[in-house]
Amino acid sequence: MGASHSSPNANSIHEFTVKDSSGKAVDLGFYKGKVLLVVNVASKCGLTDSNYTQLTDLYNKYRNRDFEVLAFPCNQFLKQEPGTSQEAMEFACTRYKAEYPIFQKVRVNGPDTAPIYKFLKDSKGGFFGSRIKWNFTKFLVDRDGKVLHRYSPTTTPLAIERDIQKALGEI
Repeated sequence: MGASHSSPNANSIHEFTVKDSSGKAVDLGFYKGKVLLVVNVASKCGLTDSNYTQLTDLYNKYRNRDFEVLAFPCNQFLKQEPGTSQEAMEFACTRYKAEYPIFQKVRVNGPDTAPIYKFLKDSKGGFFGSRIKWNFTKFLVDRDGKVLHRYSPTTTPLAIERDIQKALGEI
């Protein structure tokens, strides 16, 4: 799985290093100054089509305004991301024209939770605790790497567009 590294008391998402879909290390410090939408994705979920379509729409609309989508494939929910990290990336890029980064598959719950997801969950717990409930849970992160909001899987990407605009300082 796509391990990510940081100090145990991270204050910012920018302190993490994760792996891209081919296993190459990516320092998230690269995204300092950008508003991020971090999402655990899956290719065989009932929420896949609407989420990927809208994530691509949002990315294309705001990408030139310091906005980035960071997608982390996850197979923990009914095995709805069964392939390799590379296959997950190819699926998103081919079928949904995703041009944002698709990282290596991660675990978002349990003892092997990726450190980046420990940080995200610790920053903003969910309605029933910090556990990620399903595919397409979204975290909006500000330019300084702090988590602003957590959204449920059924909250569509377009439904949070106003929060993205606020984080970008556009409204």
